Amino acid sequence: MRGVTAEVSYDRTDEGKEGLAAAREMVGKESSDLWGRVKRMSVRDLASKFESGQAAAQAAAARLAEEQKAKEVALLDKPALLKKLRGLLGDLLGRVAGRNKDDVTEALITVDAVEAQWTQRETEAMQERGESRKLAALFQKELVELRQEIKEARRITMLHAPSKVMDMEYEIAGLRQQLTEKALEVVALRKKVDALVSNSEGPSHFELQGEERLGSSLVIVPADSLSPELGKCKFQWHRMHGIKAETIIGATRPQYAPEPLDVGKKLKVDIDLPDGSRESLATSGPIDGAAGLGQCVEALVRKGGAEFNVRIFQENGEHVVKATFQVLVIDKSRMKLFKGRHNRAKEEYSSSMQLCGARGGGDAAARSLYWVANKSLTFMLVLDSERERNAAIMLARRFAYDCNVILGGPDD
Repeated sequence: MRGVTAEVSYDRTDEGKEGLAAAREMVGKESSDLWGRVKRMSVRDLASKFESGQAAAQAAAARLAEEQKAKEVALLDKPALLKKLRGLLGDLLGRVAGRNKDDVTEALITVDAVEAQWTQRETEAMQERGESRKLAALFQKELVELRQEIKEARRITMLHAPSKVMDMEYEIAGLRQQLTEKALEVVALRKKVDALVSNSEGPSHFELQGEERLGSSLVIVPADSLSPELGKCKFQWHRMHGIKAETIIGATRPQYAPEPLDVGKKLKVDIDLPDGSRESLATSGPIDGAAGLGQCVEALVRKGGAEFNVRIFQENGEHVVKATFQVLVIDKSRMKLFKGRHNRAKEEYSSSMQLCGARGGGDAAARSLYWVANKSLTFMLVLDSERERNAAIMLARRFAYDCNVILGGPDD
């Protein structure tokens, strides 16, 4: 395309010069043929005059060519040369007779035919130049569009280049690690401040560790070697509403994974020791939400629902030995659990349905949710990530709320 464009773009300079050169070559060739025919028809007494006339005509043609070259107008060269030739032949026609006169007349007819042919060629050339300009404009437009597509393709390629993606993944992982370290430092400082403010009589036997944010797990660990064994203690987690504590039913283990209902609230855990005494631990501040999760859920709401890959860990309280992979669909009116054409559960939002994060322990607690599909069917499902688990809970609660149903866990 670039070659076509360059050629048409210089239509008024390069093409004009090339046309002038071609015209000169054509005139010279046909003039020499014509003069040859005229020379053969001349008699001896007219030979010298004919040759001198021929030389004069050639000199006039050369002079005219020089003038046209100075003016750089190719179209004036052909008519001027034909006019000179016609004038010369007209002079000869008045001086000869008989057969020579017929030959001169035939030569004039030939000049007229050449002029008509040149006129036709010039018309065709003008038409071709018009078509070429149209094609040039079309190719120029296509070239601009192609350049835009190439630019966009290069941008997309750069965005999806493996090295760029890998670099961004490492950068994000590094930023997350730094954020985690800073969050733990802040939690530790808050705990020290709380200990100084409370001015407690004796040190606690346990500590609360973990990031205080959605997507993490909080774990109770012994403060020292003299602390009682965790297996001999009883635990109960609470969700704080100011000074009022809401008991989280089922959260009776030394580990708890905050769920979306806990965001913005402090968590407290009561620990009953083997000697009958009780200790309490609490987070240093409200549970933080996951960055960008709310916007993600709103996008899924506008989309009308979402699908999540899950594994069934428990069904109706019974452990599933071989965890089966299923698809959990959450849309505007219902939740469905299926695999292929087989539906494991398919329920509309109702007051009997319950949904919350897993409230037990284990390394997958932060990725698990508890779903009561109906009064006779319950599931413990494990999702691919903590973020997907919390997104699924938030999305289902949003759709249920639109159906005038408050979707929560047991006694929430």
